[in-house]
Amino acid sequence: MSDSFVRRFLFDGLDIRGAIVHLGDAWQQMQFDRNYQPTVAQLLGETAAITALIAGQLKQPGRLTLQLRGNGPIQLLVMDCNEQLQMRGMARSNPVVLPAPVPTLLGADQGGQLMMSLDMPDARQPYQSFVPMVGDSIAAIFEHYLEQSEQQPSRLFATAGRQAAACLFLQKMPQADQHDADGWARISQLASTVKPAELLELDVETLLTRLFHEDMATHGLRLYDALPVTYHCPEDREKVGDMIRAIGRQDAETILAEHGEILIRDDICNRDYHFSAADVAALFEATASKALH
Repeated sequence: MSDSFVRRFLFDGLDIRGAIVHLGDAWQQMQFDRNYQPTVAQLLGETAAITALIAGQLKQPGRLTLQLRGNGPIQLLVMDCNEQLQMRGMARSNPVVLPAPVPTLLGADQGGQLMMSLDMPDARQPYQSFVPMVGDSIAAIFEHYLEQSEQQPSRLFATAGRQAAACLFLQKMPQADQHDADGWARISQLASTVKPAELLELDVETLLTRLFHEDMATHGLRLYDALPVTYHCPEDREKVGDMIRAIGRQDAETILAEHGEILIRDDICNRDYHFSAADVAALFEATASKALH
């Protein structure tokens, strides 16, 4: 089994659902050649795990984008994931980022916002929502967001290191109190004892048993198949060529005259696209040829 996955579970007798996300190879590939400082990498990794969790709920083709944007030392955390759990992401920060409270790092008190965008193939334009960053950690910010958007009490615990990123999610369903009036409080309290090392290192069955063994025995726990998560940032030179066509031949040739080439930076995939004068001429000749036919 891949070591990057989303795995859902359900306490049948409590009407409480949850999920565990573990990102290993996918998270390592996302960091490759980025040289993120540890503080930046941790927050980005936690955001990655939570993005996979939320995207795992997509029931039809679509692309989910989550952005944490502010004026702190870390200006941007962005994650992009589709319904197949193919994801990519990046961080933008100051050259030096010292450890500090998460709201300070993200500039939450300086107009920082969490933006969620959902782009569906049959929608005329993406659905977008903007909310303030409320909470003292990445998990708390998204826990607040999920409670607001889904109108159900939720708990979220996340952590990340160089090798892996992970999160644990719980949500109280509408019939929970009828099953067990104390169930949600008890399961939430047990979950809050989870240690970062346990999230990162234990397999799903061992982690759940360690946290909830009595309730698993009493109420039963249904564990669903793992959904694999992959890092997905393919080269798309044709799309970049379309961007050059869009600025027009005259402007493209002006850039060539000044710089000798057109360089387009793809930040989220950490890739540069170089177009020479010959490449640009070929782009517009192909466009002209299509127009004639």
